[in-house]
Amino acid sequence: MSVRWGLIGASTIAREWMIDAIRANGGEIAAVMSSDAERARSIARDHDIPAGVDSLDALLGSGVDAVYISTTNDLHHAQTLAAARAGKHVLCEKPLDLTVAGARDMVAACREAGVTMGTNHHLRNAGTHRAMREAIVAGRIGKPLFARVFHAVYLPPHLQGWRIASPGAGAGVVMDITVHDADTLRFVLGDEPVEVAAFTQHGGMGAQGVEDGVMGTVRFASGVLAQFHDAFTTQYAGTGFEVHGTEGSLIGRDCMTQKPVGEVLLRTAAGEEHLPIDRVNLYERSVAAFHAAIRGEGRPAATGEDGVRSLAMAAAVLESAATGRAVGVDPQI
Repeated sequence: MSVRWGLIGASTIAREWMIDAIRANGGEIAAVMSSDAERARSIARDHDIPAGVDSLDALLGSGVDAVYISTTNDLHHAQTLAAARAGKHVLCEKPLDLTVAGARDMVAACREAGVTMGTNHHLRNAGTHRAMREAIVAGRIGKPLFARVFHAVYLPPHLQGWRIASPGAGAGVVMDITVHDADTLRFVLGDEPVEVAAFTQHGGMGAQGVEDGVMGTVRFASGVLAQFHDAFTTQYAGTGFEVHGTEGSLIGRDCMTQKPVGEVLLRTAAGEEHLPIDRVNLYERSVAAFHAAIRGEGRPAATGEDGVRSLAMAAAVLESAATGRAVGVDPQI
């Protein structure tokens, strides 16, 4: 059975990635919603979507089975609750909400309504990160001790907007990028963050009060220590993800990206080996898992609970930067 989707938010990510990913998995897109009626109609016309609407009620009443939410972060909560009440499955962009309590409400509402909920954390679907996770599970680097994430990039002008100017909408690099680091670290390490210490930076891109850079350290339940560096302001930095263990190191390069690119080097006493990497589209893998979960076959690639946990670490990062102290990560989901 084909899944009929409604797009809540006429976003760049919907246009550039998710429309094609849904269709590649046999899904139909029945409607797109934007608060700007002309924008909704334009997106619908350009992408061969039957309806462009400017109200949530109209979209939820258009015969859709599932919704993909990619509006600004402050709108996710109310839109998810409305979709759950209407019996629609929900795939929501990260962060789920501006608060951990709000994210928990979203997960609970979907659970009570009996609908599938996922968080669109794309990086755990990358072949690079999956290869690293598999190598760790197989014991190829021994006991993991340290991890490092380099996710400092340059936010292009067409994506800046509210991300650097609207604190009330969830602006800032922590809610936009660090939340991805949190999920990817959890996925690759198979571990949970318990405490963070961080400093934020205002490098000139973000509006007053909006951080555009951050560095910090995370302590995981197993004792692993992880560093992270995220920014909107670095035009020439490469991205990477490393895990160092007692018997070897995994060194990923150019892997913190939406594209199925990057390499992973395994370095041990036996020498160096480039791990085989699949090049599956990250969003197509996400939608495939979500469709399977709707059919009762497994779980979304990242569940609603995963979204709560990544947000909890991001919230702790912001609190640490504001208070100048290490902050525990809320373990409740």
